[in-house]
Amino acid sequence: SSPGKSGSVFFLSNDDFFMIKTLRKSELKVLLRMLPNYFNHVCTYENTLITKFFGLHSVKPAGGQKVRFVVMGNIFCTDLRIHRRFDLKGSLQGRSTDKIEIDETTTLKDLDLDFSFYLEPSWRDVLLKQVELDCTFLESQQIMDYSLLLGLHFRAPQYPKFNTGQPLPEGVETAEDAFTIDDWTYPGGLVLVAHEPREGRSLGPHVRGTPLTAAVAGHEEVDLLLPGTARLQIQLGVNMPARADCRTCQATTDGGQEGEMFGDVYDVVLYFGIIDILQDYNVAKKIEHAYKSLQFDALSISVVSPQFYSQRFQMFLQKIFPPNPS
Repeated sequence: SSPGKSGSVFFLSNDDFFMIKTLRKSELKVLLRMLPNYFNHVCTYENTLITKFFGLHSVKPAGGQKVRFVVMGNIFCTDLRIHRRFDLKGSLQGRSTDKIEIDETTTLKDLDLDFSFYLEPSWRDVLLKQVELDCTFLESQQIMDYSLLLGLHFRAPQYPKFNTGQPLPEGVETAEDAFTIDDWTYPGGLVLVAHEPREGRSLGPHVRGTPLTAAVAGHEEVDLLLPGTARLQIQLGVNMPARADCRTCQATTDGGQEGEMFGDVYDVVLYFGIIDILQDYNVAKKIEHAYKSLQFDALSISVVSPQFYSQRFQMFLQKIFPPNPS
């Protein structure tokens, strides 16, 4: 467990499926208020990126204070190591880590992000459409200050493409079993194969909807084959292969980022979801917005109206997930 900036304490279940977070009374009230609409949203949009809640509880030890907590799906429920993790809001003011030593447990922020991520084009479309739907819902509930929690698993670069005459990785019997993927978009360590339903360990409560399809596979469902590691079901925000281009970055006042590519390219597997959705734009936040606007650029601070927050958040994600060059 570790305390967050808000003072909440987090616990991870033994099977890694669930995250338990303590709640403030104000967060409890927001969740109860929005719960019917939240339920309708997650039922209507099975690929929603919004945190999945599974239980809301309170305990009061004898002689102690009442503790309220919520049970959520763990976005990083995977056997792969998460090498880098980011909490991204699309704002700039104060959005960098103050830690000198960075390791795999460090949660980095917007100004620390020096990657652009290139997805299969249809996946980018699905992602941005779902983000729009989720942001519209959060805006309707007067929610702001949410984040995209993003985890990166870096793949070793030693696996070449199949059309080079190199040995096939474990799990692929012939070159025809793997889909030919453009080298520029997907370096050789990321291989897509036809989706194959499997029995065994459940993928966990973070799983959304159905497996994604890929144009390279004739718009059929696909799995991600990691040679020597695993065969993973690809879903929105879960086991998503991408090319990560490292870039220098200059921030802009509208929450976007303009970067200059300088050549370092990585195979990555992405895990992400929208978290911290229990802060409404109440009177205290409106006062905080007015106060901080006197000190800093009003467009760069995190505390803004739900409408502006939604627009800025979507613009930011469009820039860190750019379209593939034609």
